[in-house]
Amino acid sequence: MRGKVEICGVNTAKLPTLKPEETKRLLEQARAGDRDAREKLISGNLRLVLSVIQRFAGRGENMDDLFQVGCIGLIKAIDNFDPAHGVYFSTYGVPLISGEVRRYLRDRSPLRVPRSIRDTAYRALQARERLTAEKGREPTAEELAEALELPRQEVVFALDAVCDPVSLYEPIYTDGGESLCVMDQVRDTRNTDESWLEQLALGEALEQLTDREKRILALRFFHGRTQMEVAAEVGISQAQVSRLEKNAISQIKRSLAAG
Repeated sequence: MRGKVEICGVNTAKLPTLKPEETKRLLEQARAGDRDAREKLISGNLRLVLSVIQRFAGRGENMDDLFQVGCIGLIKAIDNFDPAHGVYFSTYGVPLISGEVRRYLRDRSPLRVPRSIRDTAYRALQARERLTAEKGREPTAEELAEALELPRQEVVFALDAVCDPVSLYEPIYTDGGESLCVMDQVRDTRNTDESWLEQLALGEALEQLTDREKRILALRFFHGRTQMEVAAEVGISQAQVSRLEKNAISQIKRSLAAG
């Protein structure tokens, strides 16, 4: 069958969908303890799980495993959704499904995060789910910090520590066929290969100077002394300082040009 894709033995092309009014009615029935309504809600929202796990494709994870984990998040969303918040179920369910998948991926991450930071992060994630259910939206960092009675910085740091790693070469923006990668945003423009080679060449050029010439250049350009002040400190005339300075700079330029 064209377009047939099976995940966990489920033909995704034949997944049922629910209309908003039908979803609302089933949610009310499920909250009243109707297990059949709960099962219909689960099967009727599996496409929602599929749409979420597509965001995590390409990470080398088994899609069947992600689908099952996403279904756990869907069940939690169904069991905790309160229609009184006045939001669509999908608006509430997507963050919980996504959070469940992210938690699964974090637990399998090869990066080791200290236990104390992980504990803080998991407490923050649980508080986020609880506050999302209460407020019908994701809480701010300040609200999370207040709920946990922790400094905001500590909560943000813990959540950042358990975030999924991102490749430096992952595209974050595409325009006209050219992609902007994470590397373009975070790279150090000062410590490039070219600047590193220039520093090596400069170091070699400085090594060819005499101790007096090195001292004069250090006093003039690192300590901001005038030629008269340098002359008094070194014990020579201002004219000699000027001549030695010019000779040293010329020698450095010749060395760099030759390199």
